[in-house]
Amino acid sequence: MDETPANKSGGRRLAELDTLAVLDLEGYLAGEDGAAEKLALELRAACEYHGFFYLKNHGIKQSLIDAIFAEAERFHGQSQEAKNTVAINQNQRGYIRPGATLVSHSTYNENTKFDSNETMVLATEYGPDDPGVKAGKRFYSENQWPGELPGFQETVTEYMQTMTAFGKSLLPIWALALELPKDFFSLYFENNYTYLRLAHYPPVTDLGDNEFGLGPHADTGFMTLLPQADVDGLEVMKPDGSWFRPPRMEGEILVNTGQFLERWSNERFRASPHRVIPPLDRERYSAACFINTAFEPTCECLPGCSSADNPSKYGPESYWDFYNWYMTKSYPHYEEFGEDEA
Repeated sequence: MDETPANKSGGRRLAELDTLAVLDLEGYLAGEDGAAEKLALELRAACEYHGFFYLKNHGIKQSLIDAIFAEAERFHGQSQEAKNTVAINQNQRGYIRPGATLVSHSTYNENTKFDSNETMVLATEYGPDDPGVKAGKRFYSENQWPGELPGFQETVTEYMQTMTAFGKSLLPIWALALELPKDFFSLYFENNYTYLRLAHYPPVTDLGDNEFGLGPHADTGFMTLLPQADVDGLEVMKPDGSWFRPPRMEGEILVNTGQFLERWSNERFRASPHRVIPPLDRERYSAACFINTAFEPTCECLPGCSSADNPSKYGPESYWDFYNWYMTKSYPHYEEFGEDEA
């Protein structure tokens, strides 16, 4: 029997546990014949149903994962004044205070209350010669780095580079799962956009109705890589609309698909809604890394994902277009920057 704490109204605070597929990367990373094809079948089944699965034997050093969680805690342990010096900007880089996030475009929950989490967002730095940087285009700026945390920038940079390389190494599996050539996604991920959310979920002892650490939403991009937090809270929606809590798997990485891949695959792969229930009496930290295509390539419905009986539901779009729309609808601070700002 699941004896999770109940909220004041008498309802369940956390959903019941349920399982997810676990994909073993050992053979694939060792170059074994047939390993990619086997994993592709498993990934396809997971993404057509839950949109979430675990990876084990992934090769990411636990010391690096421990280090990024330590940096998340160190950043959020600063004074509010210090965190505010790197407040979020129009390029979606910087600190987002508690009560600043509300996913107003959700089609699976009417989110009416601002989320209780606080987050530091960092992303790919393209360098001064990149055309997007030269043009001053939104999302291409450099990160805002905290000034009083020696070692923070170095650890974050190593973590993002490691997770980006790891995510790209999985692209042949995604391609095979969609019955595409192994190298199909390579060109789309040249100069790709990765971003990292270092989130803090403070305890909320008296949880109100429709109140969340992070409200029901689906991620924006291609894939999300999420090392496991040591405190429960993440919940996932099944296709039937019910919610469940994935078990915390020590040392494994949780992966989920995002809305851009869902749209690109004409909804063959599911971008599962998920949410975070704030902890009752402990601090919770997370380090979600979002591995996306490059901003500029135009992506049309993937080959084999549409037919006369199943026409494409979405027109051609770049990730920049979709990401800009999503962020404008999710974060009130974009209103002051102007929705159409380049």
